[in-house]
Amino acid sequence: MIRKLKSGEYRLYSKKVNPKTHKRRNLGTFSSRGAAQKHEQEIQYFKRH
Repeated sequence: MIRKLKSGEYRLYSKKVNPKTHKRRNLGTFSSRGAAQKHEQEIQYFKRH
């Protein structure tokens, strides 16, 4: 999940919510949405290989 921050950057969050904190895990902050999407694809590839 990618969200735009007030600073104009994009942050990548995990899809699942942590049951203890009820928040999503921060998976990185990126200057552009394209960079965040690229990193999300890399994470999905790593999870399945």
